[in-house]
Amino acid sequence: MGKTKYDRYGALHVNNRGVLTDRNGEKVTLHGFSTHGLSWYPQYVNRDFFAFMRDKWHVDIIRLAMYTAELNGYCTGDDENRRRLLEVIDRGVKAATEIGLYVIIDWHILKDSNPLMHRDEAVSFFELMAKKYHAYGNVFYEICNEPNSGCSWKDIKEYAEAVIPAIRKYDEYAVILCGTPNWSQYVDEAAADPITMDKNLMYVLHFYADTHRQPLRDRFEEAAKQGLPLFITEFGCCDASGNYTNNFEEAEKWIELADKYDVSFVMWNIANRDESSASFKPSCDKVTDFTDEDLNEACRWYLKVLKEHFNE
Repeated sequence: MGKTKYDRYGALHVNNRGVLTDRNGEKVTLHGFSTHGLSWYPQYVNRDFFAFMRDKWHVDIIRLAMYTAELNGYCTGDDENRRRLLEVIDRGVKAATEIGLYVIIDWHILKDSNPLMHRDEAVSFFELMAKKYHAYGNVFYEICNEPNSGCSWKDIKEYAEAVIPAIRKYDEYAVILCGTPNWSQYVDEAAADPITMDKNLMYVLHFYADTHRQPLRDRFEEAAKQGLPLFITEFGCCDASGNYTNNFEEAEKWIELADKYDVSFVMWNIANRDESSASFKPSCDKVTDFTDEDLNEACRWYLKVLKEHFNE
């Protein structure tokens, strides 16, 4: 295996044009996969599988999706559940680091639609994460996955302005990823009123190609033209539920647009869940060394995309 992007570029930052770059100002785009909920599918967080994705699938970033309010979420489970989640995150961060991958620690709000609902827990969590991983160089902090159900940008901004200092208390340099309203779609609202307290910050956009088509691409492109730093930390080829028909024609349009503006992207999801966005068929119980026969249609499509982006 040749040098990974982390080997080549090291710790990244956001430049004044909103582009992810290395210390020499060279632009960097990252492409990878997100886990499903760590409470439900922890088995895929293992070094062998991460190395397999790096070597066979050309992945250079892994997103660790830790649900906060669902069954056994970080904020709703008991102390033992919280301890297990922290262990899975630690295993994932260390495995990614050992083999030269970037990694996102994702505070995966969904049912808890407004991040202010668990702001205090988030502040404590990210302070703990930053204290533990500040020297790693490959860690991104995604502080709120998908604010939804009428949560305003004002609420998200208030939340971010509480969480960011907790991270910067220990980690001055890591890139922070902030979700946007309406399940991380309204990036235009962030562009109109950006967070000014921190420069090493990117704003999250999510899309599911069979639901989110040209109107959302227009919103994305307008924000990109304004120089808003964007990162697609989650996408799928199916509809917004994470299931049903894959629309590869629309997904291709999204990939082309992301490439046009040097925006990184991460696909949802690493699991054998019975839904079209899952990478593996429900009958597959492997945790590494997957073959094409083990994979769902969308995963096979995405592997072709990753191959095209390899060593860019």
